[in-house]
Amino acid sequence: METYFPFKEETYQILGICMEVHNYLGAGFLEVVYKDALEIEFKNAGIHFEREKEYTVNYKGNILKHKFFADFIVFDKIILEVKAVKTLADEHIAQTINYLKVSDEKIALLVNFNEPKLNYKRLIL
Repeated sequence: METYFPFKEETYQILGICMEVHNYLGAGFLEVVYKDALEIEFKNAGIHFEREKEYTVNYKGNILKHKFFADFIVFDKIILEVKAVKTLADEHIAQTINYLKVSDEKIALLVNFNEPKLNYKRLIL
């Protein structure tokens, strides 16, 4: 039985860029440094992205005052959430799943740059 894996080529391309950034910078920088480097790599690769994409939250037909900001939307369909923490935790996964819910996107990549080896999770709704 084959596992459902949407946008396989696109996610491989994004993860390849994340690995390039991690290989070059290593661990230890603030999150914003990795985001800036990713932005350069996406532009150089000609990949369409939007940084700090804003999403509203609908609660029972009411739009809440506070909004979500996904780090990147890549290829107009994949959320890329960037972390620079000791280790990924359940709250990082929950946050990324919430981004999927409010955006109606199907897949998100949660990537942590602050480990010796790039750590990532694919989250699919």
